[in-house]
Amino acid sequence: MAKAVKIKFIELGAGGILYLAALYTAGDGEWTSGAETVCFLLAYFALAAGVFAQLIRNFRKMHFFDENFLMLLATVGALIIGKYTEAVGAILFFQIGKLIEEISMSRTKKSIAKYMDIRPEFANRKVGNKEENVAPSDLKRGDVIVIRPGEKIPVDAVVTAGSSMVDMKALTGESEPGEVKIGQKVYSGSINLSGLLEARVSKVYAESTASRIMGLVEGANKKKSETEKFADRFTKYYTPIVTCLGILVMILPPMMLPAHDTETWMYRGLIFLVAACPFGLLVSVPLAFLGGIGAASKQGVLMKGSNFLEALSKAETFIFDKTGTLTQGVFHVKKICPKGMTAEELLELTAHGEAYSSHPIAVSLQEAYGKDVDLGRVKYIKEFSGFGVMAEIDGKDVYIGNSKFMNRQGLYYQPVSEIGTAVHVAVDGEYAGYILISDALRKDAKRTIRWLERHQLEAVMLTGDNERVAQSVAKQLGIEYVYANLMPEDKVAQLEEFIDSQMESENLAFVGDGINDAPVLARADIGIAMGGLGADAALEAADVILMEDEPSRIIDAIRISRGTIRAVKQNLIFAIGMKILLLILAFFGYVSMQDAIIADMGVMLINILNSFWVITLC
Repeated sequence: MAKAVKIKFIELGAGGILYLAALYTAGDGEWTSGAETVCFLLAYFALAAGVFAQLIRNFRKMHFFDENFLMLLATVGALIIGKYTEAVGAILFFQIGKLIEEISMSRTKKSIAKYMDIRPEFANRKVGNKEENVAPSDLKRGDVIVIRPGEKIPVDAVVTAGSSMVDMKALTGESEPGEVKIGQKVYSGSINLSGLLEARVSKVYAESTASRIMGLVEGANKKKSETEKFADRFTKYYTPIVTCLGILVMILPPMMLPAHDTETWMYRGLIFLVAACPFGLLVSVPLAFLGGIGAASKQGVLMKGSNFLEALSKAETFIFDKTGTLTQGVFHVKKICPKGMTAEELLELTAHGEAYSSHPIAVSLQEAYGKDVDLGRVKYIKEFSGFGVMAEIDGKDVYIGNSKFMNRQGLYYQPVSEIGTAVHVAVDGEYAGYILISDALRKDAKRTIRWLERHQLEAVMLTGDNERVAQSVAKQLGIEYVYANLMPEDKVAQLEEFIDSQMESENLAFVGDGINDAPVLARADIGIAMGGLGADAALEAADVILMEDEPSRIIDAIRISRGTIRAVKQNLIFAIGMKILLLILAFFGYVSMQDAIIADMGVMLINILNSFWVITLC
């Protein structure tokens, strides 16, 4: 139980007992003497101690008007005019409302923390033939760790011995465990299910996936949405205005209508102040956003803040990178077409030239070669981003890249009409042939694009690949707008054009794999990174991170964002409407202080239930 909740229970317990004792001995709750008066005052100060403390803290921050100020002003006024029962009853129900607020917020945060409870508690470090139990933060790169079945993986590492099934649900939202073998990465926060694993640490704890994800989730609550900022601004001006109105209710009617009782209007003015307390409104908005962030995290979608959740709900255009986003980004050698050498020699030369590259195409060439690369044969390599590489291999100048690279170097190459990505090779200025690389669509990419179309959301594809390949992929997916042959800086420029042409109320989202799309992710209104698990660029540049390589997670993210905003708007309309009604009833004397507070508690509870109901249905 949270400390704040425990304190509220103690205050309510002590104050409630004293209040019941005072009610038992008192008559009509008017001015009394002796034990009754003491019981009422003790009950009031026991219940109001926390409110006074909060008010003092607010005053130190130069924040004078809030629901605590209104409640104390009204109840102290009620004590002065002898309405002891009303004053203590009002502060009692106010504190009950605050307790409900604390419990609701605490449980919502705990539900997120419990689901995202991915911080490992210990690690088994292997030293020689022995093991030592250490804190994950004590591990260093290169350390060997032992992970037994049932244990959390403490840091990001690469498996060096054993195989096992690993549960990554807390990270990715994927319910099915995945198998890991020697050479594969394992991520901190995952759970080893079946076999004994040994792994070499690749990232220290502070840089590992679990630590960074927990930091993002905890930081998300600090980034307020425009709606939350509006609620803050609203209460900033609302509270002093209703305070003045409450004072006018006490003063003007007796002055303008001499026959009316001054004490009656004094009491109505105090009830007006109680009825004006906005705590039901204040809790419903952040709680809805917190619920939305929690619901998204359970689907493997990390929102970096409620501001991004709100922005996503307004997105009208979704721009997709092709490779690694709409396609699997796992390339395979489809065809080898040599000229003046054998296919094996062309593949060997290309694999050596791409030896230092981690680009998916380079990886596919090295896998197709299937042998260890002799780095001693490679004397020099220079990479040209978006074009290719130039290398010195066996004393020969080798150029490996796309058609634009060949044109840039003034080299002859053979045009390729087949669907796929052609990697051209030239040796000492002579064309040596090409290797055709193919990629496959992600299985749920077509469903994602169709869903966007059904909901009148526009899908656009940007790619550095050639026009022919881009049009082929777009045709399979049903994407109408395609922009091909784009360098990384061209993608940013194209995105700028889209942003300039859209309406001010619309937002534009860019979806990329987070590896080489960081500039575009950062520039878009909402940057969505695919497969953010372990991708540092994604965690840094994106606003929304899909922890699994599944485009359909975008559908979940949009539904949750829209459901959250729908709940927030409903809560605001209902809370403000009920507040206006309560103020009118208070002015005409149809509600007591307790009635006003109970009504506000009811509004808060309905808004809390509505938030969870709407978000659950998303």
